[in-house]
Amino acid sequence: MLVARWSWCAQALERVARGAARSVLDARRSREELVMNTVQAEDLTGESLRNRSSTPYGRLPLVVSPARGGEGIMKVFPALREQVERSLAEHGGILFRGFQVDDVAGFREFCAAFGHPLLGYEFGSTPRTKITEGVYSSTEYPAHQHIPLHNEQSYSREWPLKIWFYCAVAPGEGGETPIADSREVYRRVDRRIRERFVEHGLMYVRNFGNGLDVPWPQVFNTDSRDAVDEFCRRHGIACEWKDDGELRTRQICQAVARHPGTGDMVWFNQAHLFHISGLEPEVREALLDAVGEDELPRNVYYGDGEPIEDSILDEVRGVLGELQVAFPWETGDIMMLDNMLAAHARNPFKGARRVIAAMAQGYSEDRG
Repeated sequence: MLVARWSWCAQALERVARGAARSVLDARRSREELVMNTVQAEDLTGESLRNRSSTPYGRLPLVVSPARGGEGIMKVFPALREQVERSLAEHGGILFRGFQVDDVAGFREFCAAFGHPLLGYEFGSTPRTKITEGVYSSTEYPAHQHIPLHNEQSYSREWPLKIWFYCAVAPGEGGETPIADSREVYRRVDRRIRERFVEHGLMYVRNFGNGLDVPWPQVFNTDSRDAVDEFCRRHGIACEWKDDGELRTRQICQAVARHPGTGDMVWFNQAHLFHISGLEPEVREALLDAVGEDELPRNVYYGDGEPIEDSILDEVRGVLGELQVAFPWETGDIMMLDNMLAAHARNPFKGARRVIAAMAQGYSEDRG
């Protein structure tokens, strides 16, 4: 049966990468290599750091490395924290390269040292594995799939302000984590599209389980329907338990947001990911024939329930493709992003790849 062959909608969503983003990626890939212009940074702690920045599109990311290779990352943490406080809001992302990191434990220690409790992955949209408290695998989609640019949990009304990625094993080929400046995305998206999205908001509709998307107990980290109902009530999510025991949710969310620290406006949604136009025509048709529009694992509408035009989201995807910057991972790299200022993605890869993630500093415009 068609439905039974698709697990967590990974097969259906495969075409998001291959259709919506692949052509842009192939056309620009040679232009997306990170350009590292090296300058000596201020000596902050008696241990010199080197800051390297400049890409074909601007300042993202700032690259920070030790003057002496292999320096323990926690040994120079006070200097790194100063660097983050001084530079993260400007650049949106910092790549720490060339430091000694003690695998998962060292990564967790580094992230937690910034002073905010690490967050769980609640109301997630993709399959992940918890590695240790506050540390998760990156999205577990097959290696040949591309994951388009997005800001973490921007499909909801609460999200982390900080996100870190640690490359424990660099892939043999591909597997980059492209990034893009969300401020520039906001500026580049056509004003009429911005205004329409802002006026109506976005309504995300999700149908969990049934072999097509992540099961609701995994998404909400509980087997209790009452606990799910309470979570949804607290977060402004309309939830509906269907006759087959599965769950449907609807939530109206922001299309853009104002950064609480810098005051900058950013493009902040996942409409281009959730919308059925992200699928190639034959996959779209097969899903609609199999389950119908109401039962699609995920989709998005204007906040008033009206459909979003395919052409509008094609324009958004085009802007994202133009602005993405990619660099090859090196084992031991840590990338820290301001999740509102920088979007991230994943390129297909070959060979082993182990990149893990942590998040902190939950924020909601509803609560501040």
